[in-house]
Formats: sequence, structure tokens, C-alpha cells
Amino acid sequence: MLRFAPSPTGDMHIGDLRVALLNYIVSIQRKEDFLVRIEDTNKEKNIDGKDQEILDLLDLFGISYTQTIYQSQQYKFHSAMALQLMHEKKAFSCFCSNEWIDKKRKEAKNSNKHYSYDDACKNLPAELVIDNTNPFKVRINRPEKDILINDKIKGKQSFFPDDVDSFVILNQDKTSTHDFAVAIDDMISDISLIIRDEKYMSSAPKQDYIRKSLGYEKDVEYAHIPSIVDVESTSVKSLLEQGFLPQSITNYLLLLGTNTPTKIFTLEEAVKFIDIKNLALSPTTFNIHELKEINHQHLKNLDAKELSRYVGFADAEIGELARVYLEDVSTTKELKSKIEAIFNAKNIPQEFNEITNKIINIIKDSPHFENYNDFHAYVLKKSSIDEKKLSNLIYYLLTGNEKGPKIEKVYKYLKNYIGEIVR
Repeated sequence: MLRFAPSPTGDMHIGDLRVALLNYIVSIQRKEDFLVRIEDTNKEKNIDGKDQEILDLLDLFGISYTQTIYQSQQYKFHSAMALQLMHEKKAFSCFCSNEWIDKKRKEAKNSNKHYSYDDACKNLPAELVIDNTNPFKVRINRPEKDILINDKIKGKQSFFPDDVDSFVILNQDKTSTHDFAVAIDDMISDISLIIRDEKYMSSAPKQDYIRKSLGYEKDVEYAHIPSIVDVESTSVKSLLEQGFLPQSITNYLLLLGTNTPTKIFTLEEAVKFIDIKNLALSPTTFNIHELKEINHQHLKNLDAKELSRYVGFADAEIGELARVYLEDVSTTKELKSKIEAIFNAKNIPQEFNEITNKIINIIKDSPHFENYNDFHAYVLKKSSIDEKKLSNLIYYLLTGNEKGPKIEKVYKYLKNYIGEIVR
């Protein structure tokens, strides 16, 4: 079983989506189930509806999953496991206040030392614990030896006991801390491999230590992927709103830090050649220009009717018209603006004020012409206007722009809509 564990505290970022994609791909490669766990235990920061938005985005990107779990529904298991550790003397009550811990942290920082808890409460006599009415947290005992994590991307990683520390597993309100909740949830769900961003590497030894302290014998594998830098404000939703196709975003994210046999591919094709063990070790940089190039290619690969849907139609002829404009644009938002300019009311330059109505009436009364040259010749003959000036005006009337693709290419696909366009 593999998992993707987002928090409903904000928009899904492209780094999160990349993690989801890689987990999904590897689950297929290993023929294992894939679950989504919504980590919603931070009640103060949770945003209503974000959980469903995350699930909808996964659906949009073709990432299927076998089940959805909400971490807040697992509290009873977290509490039970913490109680077991306390009964086995593997965890203890800590009455140290937050202010006292903060003071100790500052002292360590001022002395240029690494801070770790001094285990002040670990060996308190039982009577002092039982009779103590002060609020307390629960800490797990510090490991007695180094913890080794064999990461599929980073290789062997060793962590000293002081790096792991006697860390908190239950807060004063007896809710579980994030690392403790994650470790228990992964254990309950029988997770075999955890693929996540390298910024969470320091949590791996803590979570591994929690499971082993509970007697869980299965070795959960890890693969910490290099981060995408400079993208803290780049959400998946914002890229979609800018006009990037889901398949293009997927393609780009799976290209980062990998060697692929081709630059343009689908998610289904990626399943056949992506190998997380071959991911680059260094962080990658998000490049919007490269994403635009990939998006442009995926737009070109769409069939005409599907392309037309991205500009507000369901018509293959309009799709072919949109394809003409792909020479100049790279996103569906840009493309839609070009097509809208054709069908919307035109803002004709003042230099054409005296002749615009005349030309519009001629065009409305003209017969149907398959060929643009015949259409132009007819309007020219009926209007007796300077040919260059007429050509410029016709371009405005048909496209809503001063320049763009050759009018012959545009006319080929809008000739059946002349009555709707010129008005």
C-alpha cells in the first residue's frame, strides 16, 4: 500500500501533486493499492472544502485511489498506542512548560549548541506523576542507538539519538503530534513505501522509531524526492486557471530530475519508464517557460473537437480555427482570448469609422464564399474602397485584432459563422 497525505490547510502546490503522481505511478508498478489520507488534525488551519478540492484535483489529473481516510478519525488508535508505550515504560509524562522549553532552546542557540530535551521528567518518582495536577505532554524515550534509514533515493541515512530526541508524541490536550499520528496511521494502513519531499527527511527516523517501539516488525521503505525550489506560491489551481492542461502539468512535473525516453508523454506512458531510484539527487527549479513549451505541444496533440471545448465550443471546425492560433499562443487562456475576440463585439479603430457600417452591410448581404479571395474580391467590388484599407478593416471585423495568422487560414474555418461574427 502506498499513500498520499495532503493537509486541507491551503491550495495544493505543484510539489504536492508531484508527490501524488509518483506515489500513484509506483503503486501501479508494484501492483499495490493507493490511498489518500487527509491530514486534518490541525483544526485551526483547516479550510472548509479544501479536502474535496484536493480529491477533485486528483480525479482531474487521473490519479485514482482505493480509499480515503481522514486522520482525525484515527484519534482512538493514536491514544491507544501512546498508552501502550507508557505502560511499557517507553514513554513518559512531561510537565515542563512551553516557556521552560523555549528558554532552554534559546540558551542552546546562544551557546551554538544543538538543543535536545534534557529528560528532566523521564525518571520522576511515580507518586510525583500520579499526584501532579499540572498539564502534561507525553514524550517517547530517547533512542539508545543510531537509527538507520535506507532511502531509495538518498541512500543510507544515519541519525544520532540526540537528533531524534525524547520527542513529544501527545500534546497537552492529548491529541497526537504529527509524527506520531503519521507513524501510527502508516502502520495501521500497512504502508510499504513512503514517497515524499526531502524536506520531511528528519521525520523518517522518528516515525520509524515509533513503529519499532510498538513492536511493528515490517520495515517501511522511504524515498525522499528532491524539492522543487522557488515554487512556494505556485498552486496547481493557479496553473489550471492560467490555461495549462492537466496532462501538460503532469508531463512537466514528471520530467523534473528524471531522464525520460521522450520529452512529451502521458501519465499512462510514464508508468512504463519512470523509476524513482533514478531521480536526481539535487533540487530542481520550476521553469514556467519550459512548462509553456510542453503545454503548447499537448494542445497541438488534441483533436479538433476537444480543442474547441477549451475555447467554449463543441465544434471541430472551431477547434481547427483554434489550432490556427496555436502558432502564437501556449495556453488555453491565451487561446480562448483569441477566439473570443472573433465572436465578441469588435472595437474598430477610429480610422475606419466612415466605412465600417457600409462594409458590415455588404458582408451581411453577400453570398457564401468557400474561398477567401473570392469573398474579398466581392466586398472590394461592392465597396469601391482602397484595397489595402479594406483588407485591414476586414481583418479587424473577422478577427477582432490588427494582426495575427494569415486571413486565408482564419477564413477557412469561420466562413460558416460570418453572420455571427460581423455585426
